[in-house]
Amino acid sequence: MSSTLRTILDKIASTSQRHGTNGAVRLVAVSKTKPPELIRAAYDAGQQHFGENYVQELVEKANHPLLCDLDIRWHFVGHLQRNKAKLLASVPHLWMVETIDTPKLATSLNSSWSNLALPQKLKVMVQVNTSGEESKHGCPPEGTVELTNHILQSCPQLDFTGLMTIGRLSHDYSQGPNPDFELMHQLKLKIVDQLGLLEEKVELSMGMSADFEEAIAAGSTNVRVGSTIFGTRTYN
Repeated sequence: MSSTLRTILDKIASTSQRHGTNGAVRLVAVSKTKPPELIRAAYDAGQQHFGENYVQELVEKANHPLLCDLDIRWHFVGHLQRNKAKLLASVPHLWMVETIDTPKLATSLNSSWSNLALPQKLKVMVQVNTSGEESKHGCPPEGTVELTNHILQSCPQLDFTGLMTIGRLSHDYSQGPNPDFELMHQLKLKIVDQLGLLEEKVELSMGMSADFEEAIAAGSTNVRVGSTIFGTRTYN
Protein backbone atom coordinates (compact mmCIF):
# COMPACT_ATOMS: atom_id res chain seq x y z
CA MET A 1 0.00 0.00 0.00
CA SER A 2 2.76 2.43 0.96
CA SER A 3 4.72 1.93 -2.28
CA THR A 4 1.56 2.20 -4.41
CA LEU A 5 0.58 5.48 -2.79
CA ARG A 6 4.10 6.82 -3.15
CA THR A 7 4.11 6.00 -6.86
CA ILE A 8 0.81 7.86 -7.40
CA LEU A 9 1.90 10.84 -5.32
CA ASP A 10 5.17 11.02 -7.24
CA LYS A 11 3.25 11.06 -10.53
CA ILE A 12 0.97 13.79 -9.19
CA ALA A 13 3.94 15.87 -8.06
CA SER A 14 5.90 15.50 -11.29
CA THR A 15 2.86 16.22 -13.48
CA SER A 16 1.82 19.26 -11.46
CA GLN A 17 5.38 20.59 -11.52
CA ARG A 18 5.54 20.27 -15.31
CA HIS A 19 2.27 22.13 -15.71
CA GLY A 20 2.77 24.87 -13.15
CA THR A 21 0.46 23.81 -10.32
CA ASN A 22 3.44 23.54 -7.94
CA GLY A 23 2.31 20.30 -6.34
CA ALA A 24 -0.94 21.74 -4.98
CA VAL A 25 -3.01 18.76 -6.13
CA ARG A 26 -5.05 16.77 -3.62
CA LEU A 27 -5.29 12.99 -3.90
CA VAL A 28 -8.64 11.54 -2.85
CA ALA A 29 -8.42 7.78 -2.41
CA VAL A 30 -11.81 6.45 -3.50
CA SER A 31 -12.48 3.51 -1.23
CA LYS A 32 -15.99 2.43 -2.23
CA THR A 33 -16.63 -1.31 -1.73
CA LYS A 34 -13.28 -1.64 0.04
CA PRO A 35 -13.07 -2.84 3.67
CA PRO A 36 -12.04 -0.62 6.59
CA GLU A 37 -8.81 -2.60 6.93
CA LEU A 38 -7.58 -1.37 3.53
CA ILE A 39 -8.58 2.21 4.31
CA ARG A 40 -6.68 1.99 7.59
CA ALA A 41 -3.61 0.67 5.76
CA ALA A 42 -3.73 3.61 3.34
CA TYR A 43 -4.18 6.04 6.23
CA ASP A 44 -1.21 4.53 8.06
CA ALA A 45 0.78 5.02 4.85
CA GLY A 46 0.04 8.74 4.98
CA GLN A 47 -3.23 9.16 3.05
CA GLN A 48 -5.80 11.46 4.69
CA HIS A 49 -8.48 12.20 2.09
CA PHE A 50 -10.86 9.36 1.19
CA GLY A 51 -13.90 9.32 -1.10
CA GLU A 52 -17.10 7.29 -0.94
CA ASN A 53 -19.98 6.99 -3.41
CA TYR A 54 -22.81 5.71 -1.22
CA VAL A 55 -24.18 7.45 1.87
CA GLN A 56 -24.89 4.32 3.90
CA GLU A 57 -21.47 2.85 3.16
CA LEU A 58 -19.82 6.11 4.21
CA VAL A 59 -21.83 6.21 7.44
CA GLU A 60 -20.75 2.67 8.32
CA LYS A 61 -17.08 3.29 7.53
CA ALA A 62 -16.85 6.65 9.27
CA ASN A 63 -18.23 5.04 12.44
CA HIS A 64 -16.19 1.83 12.21
CA PRO A 65 -13.94 1.15 15.24
CA LEU A 66 -10.86 0.98 12.99
CA LEU A 67 -11.53 4.41 11.48
CA CYS A 68 -13.76 6.55 13.70
CA ASP A 69 -10.94 8.01 15.82
CA LEU A 70 -8.68 8.87 12.87
CA ASP A 71 -8.29 12.31 11.34
CA ILE A 72 -9.76 11.17 8.02
CA ARG A 73 -11.19 13.79 5.70
CA TRP A 74 -14.15 12.17 3.96
CA HIS A 75 -15.29 13.27 0.51
CA PHE A 76 -18.68 12.26 -0.83
CA VAL A 77 -18.24 11.71 -4.57
CA GLY A 78 -21.42 9.84 -5.54
CA HIS A 79 -24.89 10.93 -6.55
CA LEU A 80 -26.73 12.40 -3.57
CA GLN A 81 -30.50 12.24 -3.22
CA ARG A 82 -32.13 15.03 -1.25
CA ASN A 83 -33.69 12.62 1.24
CA LYS A 84 -30.18 11.46 2.20
CA ALA A 85 -28.79 14.94 2.86
CA LYS A 86 -29.52 14.82 6.60
CA LEU A 87 -27.88 11.41 6.99
CA LEU A 88 -24.83 12.49 5.00
CA ALA A 89 -24.43 15.67 7.05
CA SER A 90 -24.24 13.56 10.22
CA VAL A 91 -21.12 11.69 9.05
CA PRO A 92 -18.16 12.30 11.39
CA HIS A 93 -15.26 14.10 9.70
CA LEU A 94 -17.25 14.83 6.53
CA TRP A 95 -14.95 17.27 4.74
CA MET A 96 -16.42 17.84 1.29
CA VAL A 97 -19.42 16.96 -0.87
CA GLU A 98 -18.32 17.08 -4.50
CA THR A 99 -21.64 16.32 -6.18
CA ILE A 100 -24.10 19.19 -5.77
CA ASP A 101 -26.09 19.24 -9.00
CA THR A 102 -29.32 21.13 -8.26
CA PRO A 103 -30.33 24.19 -6.22
CA LYS A 104 -32.82 22.07 -4.24
CA LEU A 105 -30.09 19.63 -3.22
CA ALA A 106 -27.84 22.52 -2.16
CA THR A 107 -30.65 24.00 -0.07
CA SER A 108 -31.39 20.65 1.61
CA LEU A 109 -27.76 20.06 2.48
CA ASN A 110 -27.40 23.63 3.74
CA SER A 111 -30.38 23.12 6.05
CA SER A 112 -29.09 19.77 7.32
CA TRP A 113 -25.64 21.20 8.04
CA SER A 114 -27.14 24.26 9.73
CA ASN A 115 -29.12 22.05 12.11
CA LEU A 116 -25.86 20.56 13.41
CA ALA A 117 -24.73 24.01 14.60
CA LEU A 118 -21.09 23.30 13.74
CA PRO A 119 -18.57 26.15 13.73
CA GLN A 120 -17.28 25.41 10.22
CA LYS A 121 -19.03 25.50 6.87
CA LEU A 122 -19.25 22.37 4.72
CA LYS A 123 -17.08 22.45 1.61
CA VAL A 124 -19.02 21.64 -1.57
CA MET A 125 -18.41 21.40 -5.29
CA VAL A 126 -20.84 21.75 -8.17
CA GLN A 127 -20.92 18.62 -10.31
CA VAL A 128 -21.17 19.32 -14.03
CA ASN A 129 -22.20 16.75 -16.65
CA THR A 130 -19.68 17.90 -19.23
CA SER A 131 -20.12 14.91 -21.54
CA GLY A 132 -23.91 15.06 -21.71
CA GLU A 133 -24.12 11.31 -21.08
CA GLU A 134 -27.45 10.21 -19.61
CA SER A 135 -25.68 7.70 -17.38
CA LYS A 136 -23.91 10.52 -15.53
CA HIS A 137 -25.24 13.02 -13.03
CA GLY A 138 -24.44 16.69 -12.80
CA CYS A 139 -25.95 19.98 -13.82
CA PRO A 140 -25.75 20.93 -17.50
CA PRO A 141 -22.80 23.20 -18.33
CA GLU A 142 -25.11 26.12 -19.07
CA GLY A 143 -26.53 25.87 -15.52
CA THR A 144 -23.18 26.10 -13.74
CA VAL A 145 -23.22 29.83 -13.05
CA GLU A 146 -26.80 29.79 -11.76
CA LEU A 147 -26.20 26.85 -9.42
CA THR A 148 -22.94 28.28 -8.12
CA ASN A 149 -24.60 31.63 -7.49
CA HIS A 150 -27.42 29.90 -5.59
CA ILE A 151 -24.89 28.30 -3.25
CA LEU A 152 -23.05 31.58 -2.74
CA GLN A 153 -26.17 33.66 -2.15
CA SER A 154 -28.66 31.29 -0.52
CA CYS A 155 -26.64 28.60 1.28
CA PRO A 156 -24.64 30.33 4.04
CA GLN A 157 -23.58 27.05 5.67
CA LEU A 158 -21.95 25.77 2.46
CA ASP A 159 -18.47 26.78 1.35
CA PHE A 160 -18.33 26.71 -2.45
CA THR A 161 -14.95 25.23 -3.33
CA GLY A 162 -15.06 24.45 -7.05
CA LEU A 163 -16.36 22.32 -9.89
CA MET A 164 -16.30 18.55 -10.37
CA THR A 165 -16.86 16.31 -13.38
CA ILE A 166 -16.50 12.71 -14.47
CA GLY A 167 -14.92 13.03 -17.88
CA ARG A 168 -15.74 10.58 -20.64
CA LEU A 169 -13.51 7.55 -20.16
CA SER A 170 -13.51 6.67 -23.86
CA HIS A 171 -11.48 9.70 -24.91
CA ASP A 172 -8.45 8.93 -27.08
CA TYR A 173 -5.65 11.20 -25.83
CA SER A 174 -3.66 10.63 -29.02
CA GLN A 175 -6.29 12.89 -30.60
CA GLY A 176 -5.66 15.73 -28.15
CA PRO A 177 -6.83 16.90 -24.70
CA ASN A 178 -10.07 15.67 -23.19
CA PRO A 179 -12.82 18.11 -24.24
CA ASP A 180 -14.57 17.59 -20.89
CA PHE A 181 -11.51 18.88 -19.05
CA GLU A 182 -11.18 21.82 -21.43
CA LEU A 183 -14.85 22.70 -20.90
CA MET A 184 -14.37 22.62 -17.12
CA HIS A 185 -11.54 25.13 -17.39
CA GLN A 186 -13.77 27.40 -19.47
CA LEU A 187 -16.60 27.07 -16.93
CA LYS A 188 -14.22 27.95 -14.12
CA LEU A 189 -13.18 31.14 -15.90
CA LYS A 190 -16.84 31.92 -16.58
CA ILE A 191 -17.95 31.73 -12.95
CA VAL A 192 -14.86 33.65 -11.84
CA ASP A 193 -15.73 36.43 -14.28
CA GLN A 194 -19.49 36.54 -13.76
CA LEU A 195 -19.59 35.98 -9.99
CA GLY A 196 -16.50 37.94 -9.02
CA LEU A 197 -14.57 35.03 -7.54
CA LEU A 198 -10.82 34.66 -7.20
CA GLU A 199 -9.52 32.21 -9.81
CA GLU A 200 -7.06 30.61 -7.39
CA LYS A 201 -9.91 29.90 -4.94
CA VAL A 202 -11.93 27.81 -7.43
CA GLU A 203 -10.78 24.20 -7.59
CA LEU A 204 -11.36 21.66 -10.32
CA SER A 205 -12.00 18.03 -9.38
CA MET A 206 -11.22 16.01 -12.51
CA GLY A 207 -9.42 12.78 -13.24
CA MET A 208 -9.55 9.23 -11.93
CA SER A 209 -7.26 6.21 -12.07
CA ALA A 210 -7.07 6.10 -15.86
CA ASP A 211 -6.59 9.81 -16.57
CA PHE A 212 -5.53 11.73 -13.47
CA GLU A 213 -2.26 12.86 -15.06
CA GLU A 214 -4.09 14.28 -18.10
CA ALA A 215 -6.56 15.95 -15.73
CA ILE A 216 -3.76 17.64 -13.78
CA ALA A 217 -2.27 18.85 -17.05
CA ALA A 218 -5.68 20.42 -17.78
CA GLY A 219 -5.83 22.19 -14.42
CA SER A 220 -7.27 19.70 -11.94
CA THR A 221 -6.44 20.37 -8.30
CA ASN A 222 -8.31 17.35 -6.90
CA VAL A 223 -7.99 13.84 -8.38
CA ARG A 224 -10.09 10.85 -7.37
CA VAL A 225 -8.12 7.61 -7.61
CA GLY A 226 -9.56 4.28 -6.50
CA SER A 227 -8.69 1.04 -8.27
CA THR A 228 -5.04 1.99 -8.80
CA ILE A 229 -4.67 2.25 -5.03
CA PHE A 230 -7.00 -0.46 -3.74
CA GLY A 231 -7.22 -2.87 -6.67
CA THR A 232 -10.17 -3.88 -8.81
CA ARG A 233 -13.51 -3.42 -7.10
CA THR A 234 -15.86 -6.31 -6.42
CA TYR A 235 -19.60 -5.79 -6.19
CA ASN A 236 -22.26 -7.90 -4.53
